[in-house]
Amino acid sequence: MDFIELCSARFSARKYTDEVVSDDDLSYIMQCVRLAPSAVNRQPWKFVVVKSAEGRKKVQAAYQRDWFYTAPMYIVAYKNHAEEWVRKYDNKPHGDVDLSIAIEHLTLAATERGLGTCWVCAFDPEVLAAEIPQPEGWEAVAIIPLGHIAEDCPKTEKNRKSLSDIIETI
Repeated sequence: MDFIELCSARFSARKYTDEVVSDDDLSYIMQCVRLAPSAVNRQPWKFVVVKSAEGRKKVQAAYQRDWFYTAPMYIVAYKNHAEEWVRKYDNKPHGDVDLSIAIEHLTLAATERGLGTCWVCAFDPEVLAAEIPQPEGWEAVAIIPLGHIAEDCPKTEKNRKSLSDIIETI
């Protein structure tokens, strides 16, 4: 599919089958993540792939939603504050921007493979940190459930602003 078709096909999947994501698909997706650009090539990220039942319960403790429990695996996206590039003019850190690009690579690669994802940021970071401790300076930014989309998964129609509403030419 071309890129517009890929972007149109991607949606926030909120119901999954229990079918395991193949190692081949996971490897492909994570290779796409690895190739994401970042400011000054800092790559201030780490991705924890959570597949085990025990690990999944730890992640689920931080975001308790019925649909979330249906995912066969999660990818927790972390940024490293010490490695993120900071713009010198206003001290704006770009770790969230860099990580967002990498996560979007993840979600689009998963879509290309026929898999579903949902970008989850409404989790409790303190609970997640207690369940999956990380070194100082690392921050969990998003949890991405990843799996095969259930046939009865709800899918809302994309509602986007028009180009004229979002583009200005000067």
